Amino acid sequence: MSDSRYVAALIAVPVLIVLVMVVASRTHDRDTSAAPVSFPVSLAEVEAAQPGRRELAIQHWQTDAGSRVLHVQTDQLPMVDVRLVFNAGSARDGDLAGLASLTNALLDQGADGMGVDEIASGFEDLGARFGSSSHRDMALVTLTSLNDAEFLEPALALTARILRAPDFPEDALNRVRTRMQQGLLMQQQVPGPQVSRAFQETLFGAHPYGIPSSGTLESLPRLRRDDLQRFYRDFYTAGNAVIAVVGALSEAEARALANRLSSALPEGGRAPALPQAEPPAESTRRHITFNSSQTHIQIGTQVISRDHEDYVPLYVGNHVFGGGGFSAVLMDEVRQRRGLVYGISSSITPMAAAAPFQIALQTGNDNADEALGLTLSLLEQFVEEGPTDEQVQRAIDYLTGSFAMSTASNSAIVGQLGSIGFYDLPLDYMDQFQRDIAAVTAEQIRTALRRHLDPTRLAIASIGPRAPEARLPDDDPDGAE
Repeated sequence: MSDSRYVAALIAVPVLIVLVMVVASRTHDRDTSAAPVSFPVSLAEVEAAQPGRRELAIQHWQTDAGSRVLHVQTDQLPMVDVRLVFNAGSARDGDLAGLASLTNALLDQGADGMGVDEIASGFEDLGARFGSSSHRDMALVTLTSLNDAEFLEPALALTARILRAPDFPEDALNRVRTRMQQGLLMQQQVPGPQVSRAFQETLFGAHPYGIPSSGTLESLPRLRRDDLQRFYRDFYTAGNAVIAVVGALSEAEARALANRLSSALPEGGRAPALPQAEPPAESTRRHITFNSSQTHIQIGTQVISRDHEDYVPLYVGNHVFGGGGFSAVLMDEVRQRRGLVYGISSSITPMAAAAPFQIALQTGNDNADEALGLTLSLLEQFVEEGPTDEQVQRAIDYLTGSFAMSTASNSAIVGQLGSIGFYDLPLDYMDQFQRDIAAVTAEQIRTALRRHLDPTRLAIASIGPRAPEARLPDDDPDGAE
């Protein structure tokens, strides 16, 4: 290096360092002068922070064929999620248990002359996902696709062909039916599904919710192709469908999409309302003798529908009692302090014609009597005394904080829209539900529990080597003699 270039380098290096320091200083000045960051940086700020929930601009209308549509435009991803919700669950089976499930399972097994492989490869080649499922109240058909017309148009065309002309081919019917029968045989080796079925039958009796959704070994062989075709014509109609659309589509595009799918469905109106299920007139027990090292027990009754003014207090009360995981009363008293169960929880499931409250527990056979006795005693005590103010506030904090997840993705939103449309809920239902939860008091919960949850009128189902007899534990959970 020449002397002149060496000198230039000696001068250039300090100049660059100074320039970098000046730029960094100005950047720092800009950062510190910017608006305060909203992210909480202390425990007090975390506790004071109100978890945000995405505001949804829900559009709704009815298609020319009579389907109700709910639409939310989200442009974050170039995707579209579509969910068709039919009032066509297993509560519509009548005396052919398993009919709704089998009908739904065969939708993509052959349609309009296409075989199951052609349908599957058709969606796969487009990068789209088609699905279907059947539940006690409803049956679902779902489609997820890119919003680009190159992919969305053929995916919609394929979906419309399935909806317009499902073939219910005999070979697929026999194959799926055999699979369902094998599933039922496998369930006979597992206690969980057996006790769940026994509980549903004990709680609901002759009500349509008492029908086993997966059918029985006696009912499945009686199902014929024309039974499925009739069920599809009766319940997969345009007027009996709610279409939820979420994704990067304008309202005009969503209207065209919904009209296209709705017009492919059979003509027809809404299914008649189901009769409301009633609480048991008295406590009823059912036991299944089963050789295992564990005893499974389910306990429950009917409470009130979600449109009743006492529903939210019961919902929060359930979270305190058994729905809140390790912070719940049941988990703390029966498992943590006594060690009587492997797992225990409670739930309230709002449905179209019922809202069952249910406790489920699994215990070793030697502990079954005490686990059942303590659980029933805690339920009676909770109904009488209710939760503390501190327990209620913890439940409110958790429940309102978890609402953000209900709108965290397109699939979560489309599920919310499907439920809002299916159960005829107000469009602001989720926001109002969150506000109602935040305003609940311990006294409201105590009043609602005493009004609607009668511990003397319970359905109890169990499975194990012998029927458990309720007995309170003799020992002190804290170890005192």
